[in-house]
Amino acid sequence: MASASASASSSPTLAAALLVLLLSSSAGAREAAAAAASAAPALDQVCGRLGSYYVTPALCASALCADPSAPCRAARDARAVAALAARLAADNATAARDSIEAVLSSSPSPPSAGPASAAAAGNSSAAAAAAARSCLQLYAGAVPALRWAARAVAAGRYRGAREVLQAAQYVAAGCEGMAGDAAALPRENGGFGDMAFVAHAVVASMPAD
Repeated sequence: MASASASASSSPTLAAALLVLLLSSSAGAREAAAAAASAAPALDQVCGRLGSYYVTPALCASALCADPSAPCRAARDARAVAALAARLAADNATAARDSIEAVLSSSPSPPSAGPASAAAAGNSSAAAAAAARSCLQLYAGAVPALRWAARAVAAGRYRGAREVLQAAQYVAAGCEGMAGDAAALPRENGGFGDMAFVAHAVVASMPAD
């Protein structure tokens, strides 16, 4: 009888001990997960939270780390990642603008041919040049706006910069629409399109200022 009583009284004690052990293990797991997250590079943390903007971690990292002169994983925190993204968007827009200017300045004259062929070639060349000039106008407006946005984000001011980056996403697509074919444009145009998409997502994910 005494043995049964002792067993009954020890059961709550054992259950309590198991509960404490379970809670301790759970707390330890949470602390370990938090420590692992804090140890991850800021770039990985930022890129991992952009799913709602349809930006995958792989796309984010490939865009932000494409330039070896910009050490993407050296960014110390989310603000530094946002500043990097905005600066790269401005740099890519500048490179695209310069490439289109170079195409326009080096466009060859249509080849000599029969009257019909010459007219067709001339019309095609004129249309391509007109599309390039219209595209250049888009970049002429986008570059200074993106430079301003990059300075604003570097200073921790995201309002306004978000809107600039959102509008900039349509520049590359607009150029493709005018050209009728992405292959007719310098590759820098497509590179800027990807960079603007990622940069907007990064800056839009920052807390409101």
